[in-house]
Amino acid sequence: MSEITITPEITDSHCHLDFPDFEGQLDTIVSNAVAAGVTRMVTICTKLVNEPSVRAIAEAHAPVFYAAGTHPMSAADQPMATVDELVALAQHPKFVGIGETGLDYHYTADSANVQKQSLRIHIEAAQRTGLPLIIHSRAADDDMARILSKEMANAPYACVMHCFSSSPELARTALDLGFYLSMSGIATFPKSQEVRDIFAAAPVDKVLVETDAPYLAPPPFRGKRNEPAYTAHTARKGAEIFGMEYPDFAAQTQANFERLFAKVAAHKVAT
Repeated sequence: MSEITITPEITDSHCHLDFPDFEGQLDTIVSNAVAAGVTRMVTICTKLVNEPSVRAIAEAHAPVFYAAGTHPMSAADQPMATVDELVALAQHPKFVGIGETGLDYHYTADSANVQKQSLRIHIEAAQRTGLPLIIHSRAADDDMARILSKEMANAPYACVMHCFSSSPELARTALDLGFYLSMSGIATFPKSQEVRDIFAAAPVDKVLVETDAPYLAPPPFRGKRNEPAYTAHTARKGAEIFGMEYPDFAAQTQANFERLFAKVAAHKVAT
């Protein structure tokens, strides 16, 4: 009698299915993901003007949920979000996170003050809705640590540091605040040992996995378009980093995701 192989289930906690890279292919992209064990995806809206089209993707595909916010690199050229606007969006049953927001001084340091204002608005929306904040941080570790810590002192909120590749110090600050670190394809790159070391030092119950698709495809697809199915390659590297069997690591990341994105877990039960 042949043994039945069950593919462990995981979640792509951060992708961008509305980007032109996937136009006209979403049915196939979602099917590919599910076949690889990626049974849920959170697609992220980075400009609120695009929220209706991102929402439509989530409504059209059962495994897809969504979040919305203003990406820090767009903070200066997009209308400033309001807390009330984000809170209103959060009423949608498949809207499950606030962001992505954050600070990016690598490309857009000239808009640092606008980025910080936008970040604080998103944090307040997370505090008011109870939905997790989704943070993008690049070359802004000191300001990021200071703002996240100060706002936590004002009112509690949950958060994931998406596509984490910052310093060990920012990782420690985030973890001390009770936040999660999300592992992207960067952790699979040969030259990313420091990133792997940061994750290895983190509690495994504070780790998520993601693609950031269409970017950062892990080997053997590096340099090509990333897609949610490839989360499995990053998760296998994660299992290796933590010295775990892949099904055990997959199950752990699922539990972590459902703890942070509780609205997704509740939606699953409701359906």
